[in-house]
Amino acid sequence: MGMTMTQKILAYHAGLDSVTAGQLINAKLDIVLGNDITTPVAVNEFKKNGFDSVFDKDRIAIVLDHFVPNKDIKAAEQSKQCREFAGCHAISHFYDVGKMGIEHALLPEQGVVTAGDCIIGADSHTCTYGALGAFSTGVGSTDMAAGMATGMAWFKVPSAIRFELKGKLPENCSGKDVILTIIGMIGVGGALYKSMEFTGEGVASLSMDSRLCICNMAIEAGAKNGIFPVDDVALEYMKGRCEREPKIFVADPDAEYEKVIEIDLSKIVPTVSCPHLPENTRPASELHDIKIDQVVIGSCTNGRMEDMEAAYRVLAGKKVADGVRCIIIPATMAIYRECVQRGYVTAFIDAGAVVSTPTCGPCLGGYMGILAAGERCIATTNRNFVGRMGHVDSEVYLASPATAAASALTGYITEYKG
Repeated sequence: MGMTMTQKILAYHAGLDSVTAGQLINAKLDIVLGNDITTPVAVNEFKKNGFDSVFDKDRIAIVLDHFVPNKDIKAAEQSKQCREFAGCHAISHFYDVGKMGIEHALLPEQGVVTAGDCIIGADSHTCTYGALGAFSTGVGSTDMAAGMATGMAWFKVPSAIRFELKGKLPENCSGKDVILTIIGMIGVGGALYKSMEFTGEGVASLSMDSRLCICNMAIEAGAKNGIFPVDDVALEYMKGRCEREPKIFVADPDAEYEKVIEIDLSKIVPTVSCPHLPENTRPASELHDIKIDQVVIGSCTNGRMEDMEAAYRVLAGKKVADGVRCIIIPATMAIYRECVQRGYVTAFIDAGAVVSTPTCGPCLGGYMGILAAGERCIATTNRNFVGRMGHVDSEVYLASPATAAASALTGYITEYKG
């Protein structure tokens, strides 16, 4: 029996000719990632286990992105510990205030990750890098500590679901609408510990930003990872950017999948995930009576340049509705700078929005947009669990940047019609 794309990458990194679903393997790592919340825990475990050196200072990335600039003393202490560890071990890929970004937007942008890589990160949305044709998955801080010390990690090889994409998205839809639609179909446990492998002629019509968004939210269906084939779009994105030559793996024609799900992109509509699970999806057009208090456009899911462009198209020359707080967060400093150069930041401010330096802040209820009891937010983030963005009696609705921006103008959840 042939192997899926994910299984081929894992076999290669384990030094094996082949692997099968359910097999336990020990694989070499290309990148080990942590952030300002998870790295301090990993550093403590690293020291507790007697490690005094990292396996490769160029293969570890530490990104301060959740609470920076630091929101309080605890956040400052966590960041300080990261800085000290990065300095002690001369970590090449250390991103602090001034060159920071939200980790899962920053690493692809900076060329730290590439096709064919095997990547672990102490953050659940590490699965983002599958958009580049890499195997990437989230782990706990203890696994991060072991990875930093040894350059190895163990995995149970996942089985796979193949999503056959056909057609092309309507103009008013994006990758966020695709992944919300899929999660609505299969549920938050629909791909539990499986690889979500996206194939078909429809892939070619999806931009890299849409692919990154789709893989980012694979974890919200319970998946071990999400992955796209390496096509001309991906190769063009990586050209002149990546530190290592892309290594392309292709699924075998007789690869085994648990199921195949066909998705007609042309039938996707602007979609919203209602409280309190990502699977609770409905068309935006059915939710126009839901009043909102806050809009957040950003996060590792939707803070990239295309997302800023979508927000600009909707908000430029208009005004955010009275009583609505609109918070826009470019995902990296490069994206922030591009927004300034293009005049987007001025347009956002003129519309009545605020623009922040890169941070995960509001997504996890950290800062830069905490909700009070009874408040509702429509956000381009990835989770809408109870209390996710603040008070347990608040509500979070997940949507695309276009839908979120359109809702900011009306004060109610609003379908963006283009």
